[in-house]
Amino acid sequence: MPTTLSTPRGTITIRPAALDDVEAYRDLRLEALRLHPEVFGSDYTSDLAEPMARWADRIRRSTGEGEGIIFFAEAGGRLIGMTGVVRGYIPKGAHSGTIWGVFVRPEWRGLRIADALIDACIDWARARGVRLVKLGVVTTNTPAIRCYARCGFTVYGVEPEVIHANGAYYDELLMVRRL
Repeated sequence: MPTTLSTPRGTITIRPAALDDVEAYRDLRLEALRLHPEVFGSDYTSDLAEPMARWADRIRRSTGEGEGIIFFAEAGGRLIGMTGVVRGYIPKGAHSGTIWGVFVRPEWRGLRIADALIDACIDWARARGVRLVKLGVVTTNTPAIRCYARCGFTVYGVEPEVIHANGAYYDELLMVRRL
């Protein structure tokens, strides 16, 4: 199921998470939360305090066998990006999915790696009969908004003050892509 993306910096592999990734996943996720507290609902300090078993459990629940999956972008054996998708858990909501946690390390941005990660999520969702995929993005994150629009997402609403970080409140654009 891994795919590759050719970039000016070399070949990137987009692949599902594996239990062997737990430490690298933790490092990548904590970097995302530390660098951009205003764009993630999770909190750096809270996630930092979680035991490694909790991180392993996150991966175990997100390997594509159940209702969700995490995808990583990897270059030279190092994780450089991630995102996840989860399908609705209730029977009447199983036609819908949510993309979460999109992050690419700063030195790898501008190469359409996030696009490839999102495409992997879309393919996973489509293969499971999901009809639409949603996501939320803070209104100040212009590069992410452009990425999601390139990937076929459109705005269907705004959620006010969904995140409070660094003494400020952030609204989120609610976006959807029909499959």
